[in-house]
Amino acid sequence: MNKRYFGTDGIRGTVNHDKINGNMFFKFGLAAGTYFRNLKKKKQTAIIAKDTRLSGYTLEPALVSGLASAGMHVYTLGPLPTNGLAMLTKKMNANLGIMITASHNPFYDNGLKLFGPDGLKLSDKIEKKIEKLIDTKISINLTRPGILGRVKRLEDANKNYINILKSNFPKNFSLKGLKIAIDCANGAGYKSGPKILKSLGAKVYDIGTSPNGLNINSKCGSTFPNKIKSFSHKNKVDLGVSLDGDADRIIICDEKGKIIDGDQIIAMIALRWKNKKILKGGVVGTLMSNYGLEKLFKEKKIRFIRAHVGDRYVKEAMKKNNCNLGGEQSGHIILGNFATTGDGILVALEVLYSMRKGKKASELFNNFKSIPQKLINIYVKDKSVINSSKCKKSIAYAKQLLKNKGRILVRSSGTEPKIRIMCETNDTKLMMRCINLVKKTIN
Repeated sequence: MNKRYFGTDGIRGTVNHDKINGNMFFKFGLAAGTYFRNLKKKKQTAIIAKDTRLSGYTLEPALVSGLASAGMHVYTLGPLPTNGLAMLTKKMNANLGIMITASHNPFYDNGLKLFGPDGLKLSDKIEKKIEKLIDTKISINLTRPGILGRVKRLEDANKNYINILKSNFPKNFSLKGLKIAIDCANGAGYKSGPKILKSLGAKVYDIGTSPNGLNINSKCGSTFPNKIKSFSHKNKVDLGVSLDGDADRIIICDEKGKIIDGDQIIAMIALRWKNKKILKGGVVGTLMSNYGLEKLFKEKKIRFIRAHVGDRYVKEAMKKNNCNLGGEQSGHIILGNFATTGDGILVALEVLYSMRKGKKASELFNNFKSIPQKLINIYVKDKSVINSSKCKKSIAYAKQLLKNKGRILVRSSGTEPKIRIMCETNDTKLMMRCINLVKKTIN
C-alpha cells in the first residue's frame, strides 16, 4: 500500500495547500498523538521544534491542539536543528518528537518530520498506521475533557542540545586559533551553530543568522554553496560550513575555496575512523553516491552499501548492517556513535576535531576523484510518468550505452513534484545523450 501523506522524509508541501494547512496539522497531531497514546506508556508526552518559516506560527498551534486533544502533554521548543529535536526526544523520554520543517525547500513550503522515543524517524509501517488514523472520523480519537494534554514552552532547548554535542568530544577540545565561517541558511541552526563554535574558542564569521520568516534557504545555505565559498574567501578562514534550513545537512568549503560535498566528507571520516579502528560494519551511501566513493572504499577494503535516497533509509541500512557511518552526497551524514539522524553541526565538529593538530582542510578532503556527475530535475504533474513504457525503454537503452562506462539513475522525488535524472561517466557527450534520451520521455 502506497502512503498517502508521508514521503521519503516525513510530510512536505506548499503551505495552505493540500496537506500543509492548519486543518490537516490538527489531524496529524490528533492521529500521531492517538497512535503513541495507545502504546500505554505512563507519561504521554510530545515535544515540538521548528525551523524559522513564517508558516510555523500558524501550523504549530494546530499541531499542538491535535496532540493535546488526543491527551498528549506537549512541550514546544522553538527553533532548533532537527537532530537537536531527535536528541531531546530521547533524553526527555518523550513518546514522540515532531520537527516542523521543509528542510532545504523554500519558505513557502513546510512539513513534518516525526521521531519515536528512540530518537529514530518513524518506519513506513508506523507511518501507514498514523495515516489510517488521520483518515478516521475526528470525534473517535478525541479524548475526554478531564484528560486533555497540557502545553508548556521550554526556553533552554538550544542550550541542552549544545551540551549534548559537546559531551561527544573530549573536555579539552578547543578551536582556539581557528577562523570559521558558518552559513546557517536563516534556518533552525542560526542560534546553536555560531554559539557552539564560539564557545569552543573559534573566531566565527556568520551569515544566514537573521531569519525573517521568508528568507530561509534563500540564496544561502547548503543548496547555495557559492555563498559560503565567496564569504570564506573574503574572510580568509580555515573552514567554511554551510547548513540547510533545519541544519541536518552540511556542505564544506576548505581554506582554498574548494566546495566539499557529502561524499568527500564521508570518505574522510570513514578513512579516519578505520585508522582509529572505530569504523563498524562499513559505510552506507545511497543510489546517488558518486562511483568514485565506491571505488575508493573498494581499494581501502571498506564495505560499501547503497540505500534508497533519504537519510531515514540510510539509517535503516546502517542498523541492518551494523554500520556506524552513513550519508548522502547532499550532506545528510549520520554519525551513528552520536546521532540517530543527520546533523550538520555535529559533522562540522567532527571535521574540526580532525583539524585540531594543525591539519588544513584541503589536506583532509582529497581522498578520491569524483566521476563527473550531472543531476537534472524535471517538474511534472504526475510522477507516475516514470513508469510509462516509453520512459522504461529509454532508461534501459541509456544503461546499455553506459555499460562499463558509467551509470544512470532515474527516480521520482519523495518530497517534490519532480523526476530526477542522474548520470555519471567520464564521457560528457555520452552523459548528455543519455540524459536527453530519458528527458524526452518525461517532458
